Amino acid sequence: MSHVACPLFAGVLDEEREFGIEDYEGALARWCSGCGDHAVLAAAQRLLRTEQLAPEKTVFVSGIGCSSRFPHYMKTYGFHGLHGRALPVATGVKLSRPELDVFVVMGDGDCCSIGAGHWIHALRYNVDMTALLLDNAIYGLTKNQTSPTTPEGHRSNTHPRGSILPSLNPLSVSLGVTNASFVAQTAEWIPAHLGATLHAAYRHPGFAFVRILQRCPEFTPHLYEGLLKDPASTELLVHDDGVNVASLETIYPTRTLHDPGDLDRARSLAEDQNKVRLGVFFRDPTRPRYEEISQAPRRTVDQRITRLNEELDRHAV
Repeated sequence: MSHVACPLFAGVLDEEREFGIEDYEGALARWCSGCGDHAVLAAAQRLLRTEQLAPEKTVFVSGIGCSSRFPHYMKTYGFHGLHGRALPVATGVKLSRPELDVFVVMGDGDCCSIGAGHWIHALRYNVDMTALLLDNAIYGLTKNQTSPTTPEGHRSNTHPRGSILPSLNPLSVSLGVTNASFVAQTAEWIPAHLGATLHAAYRHPGFAFVRILQRCPEFTPHLYEGLLKDPASTELLVHDDGVNVASLETIYPTRTLHDPGDLDRARSLAEDQNKVRLGVFFRDPTRPRYEEISQAPRRTVDQRITRLNEELDRHAV
């Protein structure tokens, strides 16, 4: 039986390289024209270029939904998994290969409905990875069904007379979980803020949860129309330990100084649904991370390959 070889991590690709956007561009994105997913994809690729992340040491994990096609459009490693199961897969990847940069991309149904249990415990485990919730408030891939974040009264194929329940608030849920360490919100139509928020999330040592408000051009095109027409109605949370984008000061004049270390105020700001707030709500880099306190054995790449070959040999015929 052939043994596993791993030249990828044998120093072959460890020489100094400079990466451009083209080094992260995968297949041509097939989302609808005007879909917010395009903006997030572009922001993610710019993040990787700025941070100069090696494609072969970067992983994008997704579940099921429009946004979950993300790994196909990145020239990195990727795992397109089952509905709602992106977080446990990503956690397994990061725990077994801590040297990799792991990103998770989920939709509002994928994360907040069938994946809600994994979402809660991923926040609690606080494993070092970046999780992006692309929230267009509808099941878009399955054609206009109410999701947990669909606004009350919004008509869909599953609720033709309008959604009957108040929408779930992903920020409040995240901020209520024990050991949550980074919670932020941004919007796909403000690329400068989106990019700055993704950078802050990536650089956070722990589980960084970012909710990205976005429009679905087919089923929720008017959801944030008021915010686009009146930038002053969007409140930016600013702080030296948060997200500050100088170029947005004249466009978005409504700004509130908020210390991301203040959990009580973060919860209060998240609960208040009278305004849409963008920025870092909470950040605590000192919170314990599962990979640091776990008693799981740490093995080198060579040790892992040896164990894998031993297992393969057991099944040799």
